[in-house]
Amino acid sequence: MSFCTPPAMTPGDSVAVIAPSSGGARNAPHVLELALDRLRTVFDLNPIVYPTARQSDAFLADNPRARAVDIHSAFEDPEITGIFATIGGWDQLQVLDYLDSTVFCEHPTRFYGMSDNSNLSLVLWNCGIVSYNGAQLMNELAVPGELPAYTERYCRRAFFEDVIGAFEPAPEWTDEPADWDDPAALDFTPAYESNPGWRWEGSDRSVTGRLWGGNRTIVEWHCATDRYLPSPDELDGAVLAIETAENLPSPVDVAATLMCLGERGLLECFAAVLVGRIPGRSFLEEPPLETREAYRERVRKAITEQVERYNPDAPVVLGLDWGHTTPIAPLPIGRLVTINPERETVITHQER
Repeated sequence: MSFCTPPAMTPGDSVAVIAPSSGGARNAPHVLELALDRLRTVFDLNPIVYPTARQSDAFLADNPRARAVDIHSAFEDPEITGIFATIGGWDQLQVLDYLDSTVFCEHPTRFYGMSDNSNLSLVLWNCGIVSYNGAQLMNELAVPGELPAYTERYCRRAFFEDVIGAFEPAPEWTDEPADWDDPAALDFTPAYESNPGWRWEGSDRSVTGRLWGGNRTIVEWHCATDRYLPSPDELDGAVLAIETAENLPSPVDVAATLMCLGERGLLECFAAVLVGRIPGRSFLEEPPLETREAYRERVRKAITEQVERYNPDAPVVLGLDWGHTTPIAPLPIGRLVTINPERETVITHQER
């Protein structure tokens, strides 16, 4: 497949704000407003809020076609150079049936979203269009306190440059949940931990491949539905990117996702595996630090054991600052990336 990276945005451009997934912006409008303000003041972009962006969970759940209409409208608008999802959710898979791939191929535009929005990102991959898993508005650009310098730096690259280049570990990170019920809580900075860096497992060979993947649950759903998965030939030599959500899936469930990829003959196709930093707490669970780290270690082990079983020649990089922790660097899904275990580098680059 040949891939197209949509043109970079330019400061001052108009960008679309849509809700392809759930209605979090209706539930916490102050969080959306903070995200819109940061688009304007930090990145000098002009957000255009589309009809779905402020609709309720109930409306969006009942109207997948309306979500598809906003997606199509944003891609088709010649004045829009970037498209941002408000928040994730759980049912975007139902929207995909209403999407017209011709619209994306005729109007390639940079799309930013993660979690449930991995669905749309993987549809764009099938169209040969690079998208950005990250820079989602409410949970990544509207984090409490100051926007982390790390997030700003990598978002600037994902917004305004053709290629992100080299990724590096953030100096510190957090998985402390934000209290969206209290608008005043957005003024408080969460507690950050020192970043131990990435962990390298598996093969020590250097590889280059095209990024594919996203949130673990969405990858599993695409295996289950078998409607949007690329063929093994199309994924041959690609790089799997996978991250877990704040609902804290059990290590057994995480292992099962990788096992499903393995039993379908897909896990063996990937040249390497990139794993986002694993959150250890959620809105519903606040375990102590030792318990959180023990959980993360069990998830890491679950992933590496399955990769070792099905694809022992693949290098595995664990702990990228990407996914459901803060700060983040958006991953360009569909872009070529080189993983070099000897140098411990992860670098996206120009097409050959």
